[in-house]
Amino acid sequence: MPTVDDRVAPAAARTVRRLPRPAGFWLLGATLLVFMGAASAPSPMYVVYQHRWGFSATTLTEIFAVYALALLIALLTVGGLSDFLGRRPVLIAALLAEAAAMVLFLTAGDVGTLLAARTVQGLATGAATGAISAGLVDLQPGARSGSLVNSVAPALGLAAGALGSGSLVEYAPTPTTLVFAGLTAAFVILAAVMAFLPDLVTARPGALASLRPRAAVPVPARAAFLATAPCLVATWAICGLYLSLGGSLTAGVLHIGNHLVGGLVVTTLTGAGAMASMLVRDRAPQRVMAAGSAALAAGTAVTLLALAMASTSLFFIGTAIAGCGFGSAFLGAFRSLAALAGPGWRAELFASVYVVSYLAFSVPAVVAGAAVPSFGLRATATAYGAVVIALALTAAVSGVVRSRAARPMAAAPPPAAPCPVGDRAAG
Repeated sequence: MPTVDDRVAPAAARTVRRLPRPAGFWLLGATLLVFMGAASAPSPMYVVYQHRWGFSATTLTEIFAVYALALLIALLTVGGLSDFLGRRPVLIAALLAEAAAMVLFLTAGDVGTLLAARTVQGLATGAATGAISAGLVDLQPGARSGSLVNSVAPALGLAAGALGSGSLVEYAPTPTTLVFAGLTAAFVILAAVMAFLPDLVTARPGALASLRPRAAVPVPARAAFLATAPCLVATWAICGLYLSLGGSLTAGVLHIGNHLVGGLVVTTLTGAGAMASMLVRDRAPQRVMAAGSAALAAGTAVTLLALAMASTSLFFIGTAIAGCGFGSAFLGAFRSLAALAGPGWRAELFASVYVVSYLAFSVPAVVAGAAVPSFGLRATATAYGAVVIALALTAAVSGVVRSRAARPMAAAPPPAAPCPVGDRAAG
């Protein structure tokens, strides 16, 4: 008779010819990396599509935002589905849906098709990241390797996708065809290989009930959640600005027509965030949040100064500083909440974190896009950055206060928490 949890049973007892567990772990890590690469791949192309079809900055940010909102919906509904059906079937379905989204990109001839592609992509990515993050913990070879891959792979994937896509847009003859044809093939291959993934989850009843969205802030965590909310909003708002309007800023304000530079902007932000997360992963979370928020405010200020001076080098310096703040501040905020998350309401609390993060990731970018026709790209970015600076400074002060309050406890820091694009919202 099964013991412990019937969901987790030795895969070898019921499957044959599966990959070894370490190979399965790295397969999931690579899959997360490719998903995130596909998420940022369209960013350097937005300016190309805008020039080709003549749509406004508002429409451009809507194309960007619909992905984040679809991903949020998927996380809140099917994010925990793999706990009931198994990791392997959910991932295969998500990979095939992602391949379908790439085909939509490949054949896109108007804005409507782009919106449809981004919607399908967001749903597929949300479904996949819930299963991937759980699977990485299932198969992790070391005690903290699952959390580490969940934290770093999304930022690295975003960086690689933007850089690769920007390079092809600038130097390849048919960039939209090459990028999305290659990604379509990658996801089809991953779906085929995923059939050999060792799955430690036994199917059980309750899948339909698990689709009910759950997001709440339990009473014991409400004060801490309110204290970290400015950090959550600031970090993901700046990321949303770069992924939606980064290419437009380099072209329209810095007057750089090279599309590779547009990709490098996103790569600089997210790559610096990944490296900073690695460096501070073992530090006290409140201190990390405070220092990261201060770095985010400083980097954003330098970036705004660069836009005013039309200085490309200063713009990249500011972006790198802001990226370090982005990665470390969010990691500190998430870990400080994770320390309070009891097993009975952990999923609900994390779902609330994702709701705030993805709304900050998408809604301000749409508002900025709507403001550009009236106020101009430079003025809109300046106002946007000023709000981010104010929120980041608020978060820095909050982090310092909470760090001093927590110092007498001398509590050991909890394990590093994953980036919202690579963790589960419910389940």
